[in-house]
Amino acid sequence: MAIVAEDFFKERKYPFIFTLLILLICVALFLFSFSNTTSNPVAFDSVIQHQASPHHASKPKVQELPPKVTNVTAEEDQGLPQEENALTIDWKLCEDPQNVDFIPCLDNFVAIKALKSRKHMEHRERHCPETSLHCLLPLPKGYKVPVPWPKSRDKIWYDNIPHPKLVEYKKDQHWVVKSGEYLVFPGGGTQFKDGVDHYIEFMQKTLPAIKWGKHTRVVLDVGCGVASFGGYLLDKNVITMSFAPKDEHEAQIQFALERGIPATLSVIGTQKLTFPDNGFDLIHCARCRVHWDADGGKPLFELNRILRPGGFFAWSATPVYRDDDRDQKVWNAMVDITKAMCWKVVAKAHDSSGIGLVIYQKPTSSSCYEKRKENNPPLCENEDGKNSSWYARLNSCLTPLPVDDMGNLLSWPKSWPQRLTSKPPSLPTDSVSKDKFFKDSKHWSELVSDVYVNGLSINWLTVRNVMDMNAGYAGFAAALVDLPVWVMNVVPIDVPDTLDIVMDRGLIGMYHDWCESFSTYPRTYDLLHSSFLFKYLGQRCDILDVAVEIDRILRPNGYLVVQDSMETLNKLTPILRSLHWSVRLHQDQFLVGRKGFWRPTSSSD
Repeated sequence: MAIVAEDFFKERKYPFIFTLLILLICVALFLFSFSNTTSNPVAFDSVIQHQASPHHASKPKVQELPPKVTNVTAEEDQGLPQEENALTIDWKLCEDPQNVDFIPCLDNFVAIKALKSRKHMEHRERHCPETSLHCLLPLPKGYKVPVPWPKSRDKIWYDNIPHPKLVEYKKDQHWVVKSGEYLVFPGGGTQFKDGVDHYIEFMQKTLPAIKWGKHTRVVLDVGCGVASFGGYLLDKNVITMSFAPKDEHEAQIQFALERGIPATLSVIGTQKLTFPDNGFDLIHCARCRVHWDADGGKPLFELNRILRPGGFFAWSATPVYRDDDRDQKVWNAMVDITKAMCWKVVAKAHDSSGIGLVIYQKPTSSSCYEKRKENNPPLCENEDGKNSSWYARLNSCLTPLPVDDMGNLLSWPKSWPQRLTSKPPSLPTDSVSKDKFFKDSKHWSELVSDVYVNGLSINWLTVRNVMDMNAGYAGFAAALVDLPVWVMNVVPIDVPDTLDIVMDRGLIGMYHDWCESFSTYPRTYDLLHSSFLFKYLGQRCDILDVAVEIDRILRPNGYLVVQDSMETLNKLTPILRSLHWSVRLHQDQFLVGRKGFWRPTSSSD
């Protein structure tokens, strides 16, 4: 007998059949939904776009993925969710051969070609492309694991940076010499006729108040060449930020970083340098090819901004010691501008080779500014009190001397090494800030000792160049000070500005926006460290773009150490695995990725 639906529900016959039917429908819907969700765990089509620049490869393809990257061992998978290991990307090599040394924000030739002027070095400044790099840079043919420090200061593998132009161009000045498989750095330079070590001693004798490694700890070397000046100052416990533009002096900054010497790509053009006000103890220029008197002295005003009150500017160039008309014209212009800036000459001398040196000192009191007959250049009005130099135009004014929150002029930091652990002069004077600073220092000292050095299986003997991508007070760098490493402390532009405190401590660093490419050559750092950066960075830019930039910066066999939330680590892990990195997790909060030598076999299939 047929049973109509109404009678079925009224009489409640065959309840087990009805229940079973409902259950089967639910299971079928669940399986269908799960299949659609897992077939493409991360959709990258929305973030990987075709590159407009001819130096970028076509966008990577998203393919159906294997359950796990095949070159990852079971031990390396420990602690990582297996469903996150299912992602891969069909990476391609960047097509142009020049991409071996490609720097996205400095090699944007489309933007450079469109510039209306190059008079003020605009073509050497940053011009980031609208879309990020999504191809991988090839390795130079014959690339080897870099020569370890300290041997690397004096020689590096030629195949790692096969650029012979500087060898020929500067052969009479002993910058760099090719010797078999190596590039050798004898310690010479345009102004270092008797060697850079002799020149450093000459500076100390000319002005004993410099006191290398005690009073003078943080130095900026402008137009540094291959950074031998900064390299040899390391023996004096001096940390030097060496910089030069990417110009016809082929690969000079790349040589410096391969040697294990702190350096970055930058230029004094139309924009401020990415350093804080009042940060450097001494600034050095040896034939650095900067026209200091240009635009009414704007380049000198920029040095005045970043030089600590009482700090020194050491200038060794032909106008100091030659009498021809051209040099004398430059010297007279320098006299007028430095006098208007209230700088005074504290030493001037010639060494045994005939090279001349003049050393200026920035004032420690505002009284000179007040006594000037003409208020030219005027003092800058910095109403918000912030150090803001990211993509900012050069000033036509003088940065006022720094004061604390009580209006008192800031003092010089304590002598090194006491300044590393004492209260920085630029730290606010309230007890809360002081307590926060010392707690941060203690936290990093313990964490680095217990976890980073002894708990993460990092071979620190292979690490020389380190970058902290979110430095804060530089507690991480301070805790590493006894290891044979140096740290570039990066303060992101969208977090509280602590870079003046970093430099007060006797360390170096710079500002950066991690939604853009960093101004360095590929393969220049051994270890990148990120503490709770990605969690907030993901709100402004794509984590894939940042991972590709990290892969560009990091050397093969280099490490990425990320401390962040598990949600962030789970997002980052499959991207690193798609790059054939090994990935390990420690204590559910530390990710250790290690880059290998793997590169895609070709740029197109």
